[in-house]
Amino acid sequence: MTIPFVRMAAMAFAAATIFGADAAVAQSPKPATPAPGGAAPLGPVKLDLVGLQPQWMKQCSKDQSGKEVCLTQREFGQVVDQPPTLIIAVYQIADEHRFARFVLPLGFLLAPGFRLLPEKGEPIPGRFAFCLPQGCFAEAELGSAGINALKKSSAATVVVRNQANNEVTFSFPMKDFAGAYDGPAMDPKVIEQQNQELQRQLEEKARQQREQLEKQSGATPAPTPAPPK
Repeated sequence: MTIPFVRMAAMAFAAATIFGADAAVAQSPKPATPAPGGAAPLGPVKLDLVGLQPQWMKQCSKDQSGKEVCLTQREFGQVVDQPPTLIIAVYQIADEHRFARFVLPLGFLLAPGFRLLPEKGEPIPGRFAFCLPQGCFAEAELGSAGINALKKSSAATVVVRNQANNEVTFSFPMKDFAGAYDGPAMDPKVIEQQNQELQRQLEEKARQQREQLEKQSGATPAPTPAPPK
């Protein structure tokens, strides 16, 4: 499990709702109003995310030293049939180490890091690790107190700052996290089936949007310029 997230290649982030119209386009039920000239939105931005899988998924394996490493993971998006906006994986390394890894959209200020805010418990500081074209990896140390706070929470938020130094808040549900974290690992075949179904839904949505654009283009052809007199 060197890469903690199972569908990195499918990720396309909702940058347009966070940074303005000049960023990559993504759909949002409540888009933020961009500032004039396509600059970053003025004031705080809040996005309420939904889980893209039916539940949290727990996977376990052995590392090179023989220790059991488990991660409890879920993807979140603004719409159920759109690519993920945020991915979270909470790690357990035997009984020694507990931390969370995130994939966040591109374009945030890296130096301030981020804050993970459980509904129950104290804020947990986090830092960015590195960025790839698909998004930025970030980490937060949890410890027993952080894990217990997440397990007691029905929701949590991640707060970052955009290029205008305004707060951007991602809110997401934590329901059933405790049961998945404390429960047995899922069958890898079931996880693969769920991921394949999510990928199929994304491809179907993309096909429908492409066909709609083609129909619109065919229904309103560009006017033929008049011949010169």
